[in-house]
Amino acid sequence: MKNQLEKMVASIVESYQKIGGINHLQGPNLPSRRSIIGIVQAFESLVFPGYGEDELIDELSMKYMIGEKIIFLTRSLQAEIERSLAYQERFHGQSHHRKTTEAASLTMAILQKILEIRRKIKLDVEAAFLGDPAAKSHEEVILSYPCIEAILVYRLAHEFYINEIPLIPRMMTEYIHSKTGIDIHPGAQIGEYFFIDHGTGVVIGETTVIGKNVKLYQGVTLGALSVKKEEGGKKRHPTIEDEVTIYAGATILGGQTVIGRGSVIGGNVWLTNSVPPYSRVYYQPENYIYKKAGEAPFDYQI
Repeated sequence: MKNQLEKMVASIVESYQKIGGINHLQGPNLPSRRSIIGIVQAFESLVFPGYGEDELIDELSMKYMIGEKIIFLTRSLQAEIERSLAYQERFHGQSHHRKTTEAASLTMAILQKILEIRRKIKLDVEAAFLGDPAAKSHEEVILSYPCIEAILVYRLAHEFYINEIPLIPRMMTEYIHSKTGIDIHPGAQIGEYFFIDHGTGVVIGETTVIGKNVKLYQGVTLGALSVKKEEGGKKRHPTIEDEVTIYAGATILGGQTVIGRGSVIGGNVWLTNSVPPYSRVYYQPENYIYKKAGEAPFDYQI
C-alpha cells in the first residue's frame, strides 16, 4: 500500500505541472474563505447585537463586545484586503508587493460604513415586517427571514465592490447564496425598504438597479439577455423603479429593460421589454379544464 500511496502522490504532483489554470502554488496567498465567513459573522453581530450571542449583553459588556469585534475586524479585514490587492497585482502581471497602507485605508473605509449599513438594514427589516402579514414581530423577521441576512451581506459586500476590492465581495455574497438560496451580485444597486418574500431562487445580476420600496417573491430573476464575455462592463440587467412588486417565478432580462414605478409584475411573467409606470403585467395561461373530485377521470390540460 505504501508504494501505491507514493505513486498516487507523485501522479497528483505531476498533474499540477501538466494541468494549469486551477493551481495557486506560487505568488501571494488568496483570501481565506474561512476568514471571510468569520468577517461576515462579526459584521452581523455588530449590526444585530444580542441576536447571535449566547450570553446576556448589557450596557457595560456591550462596549467590550463592540471593541473586541472592531479589533478582530480591523486585523482580519486588513489581512484579507492585502491578499486581495496582491492577487490583483499578480493577475495584471504587476510586481508583487503587499499594499499595507492601501489595505489599512480601505479597511477603515469599510468599517466607517457600519452605521449606514445598520440604518439601511433597519428599513429592510421594517419592509419585511410590513410586507408580510405572517410576520408577528421585528425579532421574528431578524431571526428567521433568510432575506434579511442575504440583504445585509449584500449591503456589506457592495461597499467592498464600489471600493474595487477584488474577490472578497463575491466570496461574501456566494457564501450567503449557498446558505439562503438568494443570489445577489455585490455590484447591484438596491434602494431602501427592500424585501424578498420567501427568497429561494432569487437571482439579481451585477448591473441591476432597484429603487426604493421594491418587493420580490421567490424565484424572481433579474438577469441579462446575453452572457457573452465581451458584454462584461456594460449595463446587462434591468432597472426596477420605486414601489414595484414582482411575483414568484417572474423573469426580467436586459440592460435596457425598465419596470416603471408602481408596477406589478405577475407570477411566471417573462419580460425583455420596458413597461411604463403603474403597469399590471400578468401571465395568462390557457384555461384549465377539470372535473370535480370523484368524477373519473380526474385530469386537466393546459
